[in-house]
Amino acid sequence: MFRNNNAIGLRGLVGLLGVLFLLTACTEKTEAFYWKEIEVTVSAFNSVVSQTDGSPTIAAWGDTLRPGMKCVAVSRDLLTLGLDHNTEIKIEGLDSLYVVKDKMHHRWNNRIDLYMGTDVKKARNWGKKKLTIQYRVKKDSLKPSNEKTN
Repeated sequence: MFRNNNAIGLRGLVGLLGVLFLLTACTEKTEAFYWKEIEVTVSAFNSVVSQTDGSPTIAAWGDTLRPGMKCVAVSRDLLTLGLDHNTEIKIEGLDSLYVVKDKMHHRWNNRIDLYMGTDVKKARNWGKKKLTIQYRVKKDSLKPSNEKTN
């Protein structure tokens, strides 16, 4: 009986140490970033042949897009602001966290496209809107400017 209690206690201690490690890792990760804010035009896109160069599910960095993914494409001018591959963003009025997975054609500026799978009707109904987005950047990669940071 005594050994069984020790084993449970040891497992509990190991579990507690694991939780503490995860909390520390998450805190360090969060502290290494800050959120910047910018107003952009937000439109929508689909992974269909008529909207792409022939590989509708392959994004600019080689990621495979699948319906249901919470991702966006960004205009190339936003790349220099820190909205690069796998950058997390929050979009005004939407609850989910989105991830940058694609780049838009060079003709677009100050714009992001929400990925809406193959539902072209949903994308058309979205239209285009001026919205504020927040995006996460590494503290050591960009110097904070006069933009809002959280």
